[in-house]
Amino acid sequence: MKKKNNLTDDPDVIRLIKKKKKGLLRIVFSRFGITALVLLLQIMILAAVFIWFAEDIEYYALAATLFTLVVLFRLFLLDMDSSAKITWMFLISLLPLPAAIMLLFTEKDSGHARMSRRLSRLVRDSRNAIAQDESVLKEDKVVQSSTDALCTYLNLSNTFPVYNGSKVTYFPLGEYKFKAMLEELKKAEKFIFMEYFIIDEGLMWGSILKILADKAAQGVEVRVMYDGMCEISTLTSDYPKRLEKLGIKCKSFSPLTPFISTQYNYRDHRKILVIDGKVAFNGGVNLADEYINEIVRFGHWKDTALMIKGKAVDSYTHKFLQMWHLTELKKDMDWSAYFGLADPQENDGYLIPYCDSPLDKYKVGETVYMDILDRAKNYVHIMTPYLILDNEMETALTYAAQRGVDVKLILPGIPDKKMPYALAKTHYKHLLECGVKIYEYTPGFVHAKVFVSDDEKAVVGTINLDYRSLYHHFECATYLLGTSCIPEIEEDFEQTLEKCSVVTFDTIKNTKVSYKIRGTIMKVFAPLM
Repeated sequence: MKKKNNLTDDPDVIRLIKKKKKGLLRIVFSRFGITALVLLLQIMILAAVFIWFAEDIEYYALAATLFTLVVLFRLFLLDMDSSAKITWMFLISLLPLPAAIMLLFTEKDSGHARMSRRLSRLVRDSRNAIAQDESVLKEDKVVQSSTDALCTYLNLSNTFPVYNGSKVTYFPLGEYKFKAMLEELKKAEKFIFMEYFIIDEGLMWGSILKILADKAAQGVEVRVMYDGMCEISTLTSDYPKRLEKLGIKCKSFSPLTPFISTQYNYRDHRKILVIDGKVAFNGGVNLADEYINEIVRFGHWKDTALMIKGKAVDSYTHKFLQMWHLTELKKDMDWSAYFGLADPQENDGYLIPYCDSPLDKYKVGETVYMDILDRAKNYVHIMTPYLILDNEMETALTYAAQRGVDVKLILPGIPDKKMPYALAKTHYKHLLECGVKIYEYTPGFVHAKVFVSDDEKAVVGTINLDYRSLYHHFECATYLLGTSCIPEIEEDFEQTLEKCSVVTFDTIKNTKVSYKIRGTIMKVFAPLM
């Protein structure tokens, strides 16, 4: 049940956030449209075969079998995750023609290739915009924790320096981040960069937008980018033009187009805010009222975020500018005015702001998580909204537990999506058998994406434990080593744990039959979710 927004009576705010009628939703787009067409095509072909060639049906069956075998052989030659291959094999066996067309569409993804070339060029041309302080890499804590080795891997895909001299603040709820955001936005003098997966009109966005409009009028450079999926869920397709009238530069990343959109899977799931190059925000909190519990959708909304001040802010600026220019690649890009602006901070441990891209061969998000699991000595405590695991991640979780590490997972008690919730439950039994402890957040929905280990390491960001985040989305996160907020993250985990119910073999046995059926069926299609 929704709670009434306590919106300000300021007419300027009301005018800025007033919703505009969206019109007909463009529900026929990308792979949905293609899938519908090829399914219809297969039905028509089958009907024609049975009507016109009833006497020679055995020849059609032979041709169909040979076609299926050829497609399966081609499938096994592809460089693809093994779980995904099993899913494709099932689909090809069930519906050869639609699955073969979809596989070809995926393999020859021209949108992917075009974006990949653009990103590669951006990464190459902007590598020198920020640099690694080599002395930081050689410091004892960095070397002894093997963070230097992790940094070496991360920098194969992009530029992700290890920083010291930055201050990190942890927010255990979206409400706290929102309050800090408003305070910092009001201080902006030079530029504001915002990149969020979801923006929805309401108290949160209305309050922020009022500040952005005021700052733009004062001459502050304001850029806002959100994911194109908002066009069918929260915002109108003309929203960038509406913000431009307020002096705000705005983009919808990968907006949806009818039928053929080869970039459909590659959503911008990142959440980054940079102000004047001095302060940055990262975490799971989007710009919508449920994230700050102003409205209630799935019980209490548990989310987390970080505020970073100091030298590391340059890295968030760097990642924002790369994504901003991904859609308008220019030959000459001078970003120097946006870097080196942070105020000096006392050394508060080490951090690596990093991002993950579906356009390269590196599994950055998953690898960082597995590195924490593999190196943990005492515990790894995790909060995640979704648990749709590939073989590698499930092995990393179970191996850590089996060698004596205390591995605990906090998952939602009230789901936002029933299919992923049912899929998560299909992993419970095996994880419990291997010693992983699982809890469900009784008051509501956990949207936090948090790993914390051994009072020494932590990750807070946007990366879920599912195929979408680990394979298909643009993501970002902050890796922390020895920062003063890590005990606070662990304390928050323990306090959240007190509000959870423990998952046991008995609770698994008593799971609703509907969830068991959904989970079993959907597990076949998990790599495509």
